[in-house]
Amino acid sequence: MSSVDMAGEASGFVRRMVENETRGWGDTDNALSRLEAKYGLPFWSLQNLRTGRAKTVEASLFNRIKAAFVDHCAKQAARLLHEADMAKEVTPEDDDLASIQDEIRALQARLAAAQGKAKRAA
Repeated sequence: MSSVDMAGEASGFVRRMVENETRGWGDTDNALSRLEAKYGLPFWSLQNLRTGRAKTVEASLFNRIKAAFVDHCAKQAARLLHEADMAKEVTPEDDDLASIQDEIRALQARLAAAQGKAKRAA
């Protein structure tokens, strides 16, 4: 994959992480700062990728961004499973909810495998 292709993919990862991290209107810089603190990614690299100013990205930075994205997704899956568990306590006989929980657990397993690959690459 060329550095230009990696930049496009990394931009998508950064945009989705910022979208999920933002707490409301005008919180973009704070969201970028939180991502910088959580994952050790340079603020301005994230900002330049988010806005499309970065046309290329180094492979090492791409791997770190991808690892951060996979971790970010894993945390979201854990939150979803927690919410499904709480809903299941209210309606324990709901088979649809049990099916959703199984799907979230399967997703968590896939994300755990991806985390292992991403950490080795980073």
